Amino acid sequence: MMDDGLGRVVLLPKSIDNSQVVREVDPRASRDLFWLLALVALLVGGLVLYAWPHFELRQTGLETEHMQREKERLIEENRKLRLEKASYENLGRVEAIAARDLGLVRAPADHVVVVERGEPLTDGERVASAKGREPGASR
Repeated sequence: MMDDGLGRVVLLPKSIDNSQVVREVDPRASRDLFWLLALVALLVGGLVLYAWPHFELRQTGLETEHMQREKERLIEENRKLRLEKASYENLGRVEAIAARDLGLVRAPADHVVVVERGEPLTDGERVASAKGREPGASR
């Protein structure tokens, strides 16, 4: 300490060299830190185990909503496709498109040839006609 002449005390810093001081590790501090980390891990684990089912339930609900919207969209698309199919199967519409877009006309009655199917062959007639043909013979 030093007096500056005015009655005040001036403190001069004293340099201290701590380079030779060796700090010992307190085993209690390490043990306390371990228990603190174990407690935090236990709390976080409990929180995760509590929140996980709620999170999964929410995700499942969102997925169900998405699937329901997709189902409704597909049902609507199916309805539209059925209507479109029905319109394509309408023969009056097909005739109108053929006449309008392709320029086709209905054939006159004298140009129409009706081909009728004959009576179906019996099993005996089929066998007889098949035996009458020789292999490799041309007609």
